[in-house]
Amino acid sequence: MDRIERLWLRAEQVFGDRAKAAVWLSQPRAAFEGCSALELAREEAGNRLVVQTLERIAHGYCC
Repeated sequence: MDRIERLWLRAEQVFGDRAKAAVWLSQPRAAFEGCSALELAREEAGNRLVVQTLERIAHGYCC
């Protein structure tokens, strides 16, 4: 499983379904300087930031 597949899986777990995950992953975010999570996750460092953000959301921290 590559990092994008793992990212999708974690987003689905955090948001509860694939549709909500798709919205979060595909829309530009201020936290990502206007990039979408999927755009940012193309590079390893960006992927780490997206995963960290998902973990904060999973634990109830707003971002």
